[in-house]
Amino acid sequence: MLLRMAVCARLCGVGQSRRCRRRQRHSQADQDSDSEMDMDDEEEEERVVGKTKDEPEGSSVSRSSSCHNSRPSGAGGLGSGASASAGPPHPQSLLDLPPELLVEIFSSLPGAALPNLALVCKKFRQILNTETIWRRRCTEEFGMKDDLRKMEIVGMSSRDLYVKLLHPYRHILGLWQPDIGPYGGLLNVVVDGLFIIGWMYLPPHDPRVEDPMRRRPLFRIHMWEKNKATIECMYGHKGPHKGDIQTVKKDEFSTKCNQTDHHRMPGGRQEEFRTWLEEEWGRTLEDIFHEHMQELILMKFIYTSQYDNCLTYRRIYLPPCLPSDLLQPGLFKGTYGSHGLEIIMLSFHDSKAKATKLTGDPNVPAGQLTLEIDLNCPVHLPDLEHQRSMEELSRLVLEVHEEAQRGLQARDAPSEVAEVAPPQGAEGLHSAPPAGAEGVEPGAAACSAAPEPQPFVLPLGVMARNEVYPRTCKMCFYGTGLIAGHGFTSPERTPGLFILFDDDRFGFIWLELKSFSLYSRLTDQLSHAQAPTLERFEAMLRNMQSWTS
Repeated sequence: MLLRMAVCARLCGVGQSRRCRRRQRHSQADQDSDSEMDMDDEEEEERVVGKTKDEPEGSSVSRSSSCHNSRPSGAGGLGSGASASAGPPHPQSLLDLPPELLVEIFSSLPGAALPNLALVCKKFRQILNTETIWRRRCTEEFGMKDDLRKMEIVGMSSRDLYVKLLHPYRHILGLWQPDIGPYGGLLNVVVDGLFIIGWMYLPPHDPRVEDPMRRRPLFRIHMWEKNKATIECMYGHKGPHKGDIQTVKKDEFSTKCNQTDHHRMPGGRQEEFRTWLEEEWGRTLEDIFHEHMQELILMKFIYTSQYDNCLTYRRIYLPPCLPSDLLQPGLFKGTYGSHGLEIIMLSFHDSKAKATKLTGDPNVPAGQLTLEIDLNCPVHLPDLEHQRSMEELSRLVLEVHEEAQRGLQARDAPSEVAEVAPPQGAEGLHSAPPAGAEGVEPGAAACSAAPEPQPFVLPLGVMARNEVYPRTCKMCFYGTGLIAGHGFTSPERTPGLFILFDDDRFGFIWLELKSFSLYSRLTDQLSHAQAPTLERFEAMLRNMQSWTS
């Protein structure tokens, strides 16, 4: 922090010149290494900041005088005596600066450094009570603008808001996945007005995949009472009530409700189930005629209602975006048959596109890799008449699947030098350049120069939850989808077709299931969710599979 202040001082023209002080050193200084000069610079910068407790009152001035007296008489046309009378004296430390300039300097520092800065001296402590400094920190670090005007009504200062609410709970801002067994979820913790609110994101009602996401508040933190942060649970139907938040470890926290009676309804569990069903599915149990679907819904209610008292959350990041990506990565909501709509995360990894579940079901739980697309295996669809044939589509995809499997076997056998030829006679298949070819990035051939949209229709016999799907597509690729039995038993990756409709929608045909899933982009603004590095994002994806396995 001292170094940061010294830099600010130099920018403002404050403090003695390091070059001037160096002239006092003996001639051997010219032979010092660059690294030693850097270390001397740091030491001098620390001395510029201000006087220490053990330093005499006039020591700063005496150093300045000796420095100026050591200047050659011909430097700048001024002698040693003229330098002392040439204009007003320069400030020798930050303490000599006018308060308005100190306010500007302190406003540019991170808020986390300001409490320690207040310990330097009484003057700094008084200046740090300035509302302008903390209002700027709230705006730049947490995006608060017009909300700060409301604080005058409730008599709250920007400093109290920052020190007692925003800064202590900054670590829980962003995206999180709740640990609800196979079902998972998506929690977004944001600064919302003068609150910090944890919003649970829920997909639209099945099968309206292109509708906006639904939100339900799970907790909120505010400072309305006794000028201190208060945590409230928002679950249930009786309004806010007492709750608690505990940081378990890095990138993990838990919430606890202290008044679970607020979660109960007068009509008992049956009334709670009816209310939950209407919120979750937008219908009553009598409207759902499929017996298997009724069992799945009842199972989810029984399982998830166990977690209304305490929940643990693990941080998740949005996938990084690269210019070579087929489309912008991000979060999508998609149809999954009787399981309803689920949320997935689409990310790109060289020549692969991966879709990871954020919400799941008893067959394939949250955290698992639901789709994996090979961008080096594009598929060119035939005319509309042949697209209607499930046999023709299966033939095209399975030919690519067999070639991909042979390529994997050849790669796993280093002792055998095998050259995999492109598929012969596979009508409608584009062969991609080999990965690693000179001047060609993996998957670059598939992502560059996208063709004109072409007509698209689902084959006859393919089940689709939503009959309203795009009738044109941009590109198609071979891929695999993960299927499993109840309880994630006997998981298996099966071949399918990835269809890119536009920048915000894609689909996948599961050949073995004869089923079609339509995915639509989640367009909500999600702040504090970017991965710090690509390595952190990759590690998060690996950990997600272990969370729900």
